Amino acid sequence: MVRVDGTSNGSLIQVRKLDKRYQRGSEEIHVLQGLNLDVEAGDFVAFMGPSGSGKTTLLNLLGGLDVPSAGTITVAGDEISALSAQKLTAWRARHVGFIFQMYNLIPVLTAFQNVELPLLLTKLSRAERRRHVETVLELVGLADRMQHYPRQLSGGQEQRVAIARAIVADPTFLLADEPTGDLDRRSADEIMELIDRLVNEHNKTVLMVTHDPRAAERAHAVLHLDKGVLIEAA
Repeated sequence: MVRVDGTSNGSLIQVRKLDKRYQRGSEEIHVLQGLNLDVEAGDFVAFMGPSGSGKTTLLNLLGGLDVPSAGTITVAGDEISALSAQKLTAWRARHVGFIFQMYNLIPVLTAFQNVELPLLLTKLSRAERRRHVETVLELVGLADRMQHYPRQLSGGQEQRVAIARAIVADPTFLLADEPTGDLDRRSADEIMELIDRLVNEHNKTVLMVTHDPRAAERAHAVLHLDKGVLIEAA
């Protein structure tokens, strides 16, 4: 169950009194204000809200790409808001899978090579890496496209490769920032069906930023960010 009142204990992800401020010249921009959030393993959460409301900032904080101005973020017992930059990099590689709107694939690498990238940081042998990559490409329906380059794939197929890359190292949770934002309706629905399968059949925990109401409908909980404050949908 997803909660925003800060009263839950033992959740996979616990956020307490989270603040984020930026300095722009002499002006201080208060992006997030006193956020509390609890997400259980296997939850699927959608964050919605107007542009500039802090959705991507929150995702970046949860993924260890940014650090809070105040408050704490604890994931599976690790208080990531207290980790050094070096430890945070190692934590992120082990625990977080990122899915972006623009896929962020490397154009000179095949689908197989793009998916394999996170595993190059592990101690897996070449044969073990191949097994992992082939398994996730099969899961996303691209076993027959593994030697194709991004330019040879449709947008929906590129996003499937990106999802395969995000899950290949079996991260603790997935962060998806507008995963359907650059896709047509049919491709967007196919990507959301895939994310549904990851949650329902493979017990993945997913936190997703979206402007798409049809994508948000698939989440277990929809939370709204407005002026830095997080509230549950009515």
